[in-house]
Amino acid sequence: MTSVLRLRDVSVKRGEKLILDSLSFDVKPGEQWVVLGPNGAGKTTLVSLLGTLLFPTTGALEILGEEIGLVDVFELRPRIGISSAALTPNFADSAKVLDVVRTAVYGMTSTWQEAYEASDNDRAIEILKRWGVHELADRTLGTLSEGERKRVQIARALMPNPELLILDEPAAGLDIAAREQLTKSLTEYIATATAPNTILITHHVEEIPPTATHALLLREGKVVAQGNINQVLTSGNLSATFDIALTVGIIDTTVGRRWSSRLA
Repeated sequence: MTSVLRLRDVSVKRGEKLILDSLSFDVKPGEQWVVLGPNGAGKTTLVSLLGTLLFPTTGALEILGEEIGLVDVFELRPRIGISSAALTPNFADSAKVLDVVRTAVYGMTSTWQEAYEASDNDRAIEILKRWGVHELADRTLGTLSEGERKRVQIARALMPNPELLILDEPAAGLDIAAREQLTKSLTEYIATATAPNTILITHHVEEIPPTATHALLLREGKVVAQGNINQVLTSGNLSATFDIALTVGIIDTTVGRRWSSRLA
């Protein structure tokens, strides 16, 4: 497989509105991408595309060597891990955390007549433990804090041992302490040899883990810049993306270099 993900002139249109406009980029094995853009940039639509929840209006999309439109997406979905607030309405507040995580094996969002093996239960508990929330296994989603929900969502995304991991604003709604703890956990995980290619979608450069290698900047459905993160995350590119004069800086931390941005 030469590309984990490949988009060629992908556009998504809803009615007369063009949400994504001729989007093209490749994700190679070993690369860790971050997608940045303001509200309305098309990030949520991109997440739906990459999660096979939406098909392109025009253009070609290949995920893990399979062309969307020519593959059974129900077989492909377990190979893709997604953590996104867009999935939250699909989970009942009364659902147990363990069930929420386990259902990812079948690409489902609720229990039905599926059967789980002891190994599935063991893996679910192991992943929950890795993310520090194994004591929540028997709790229901409705009783969790926002930070706990975020970690459970990530655990669920990792349950099927995905080849591609999509993290849609994993730190949204968290306070500074919870955001930094989650960023540290993500940085440590992505740095492991077994971590899949990761695409992190965010509004804020402060949430980018030091392990990110590439960046894609979107504005109004179009690419502003893409490529090596050190070449893409410039003050000029970020200012054009958010339509305001910004200056970009780098801070050295105990877990690696972190990005920051301020008004110019």
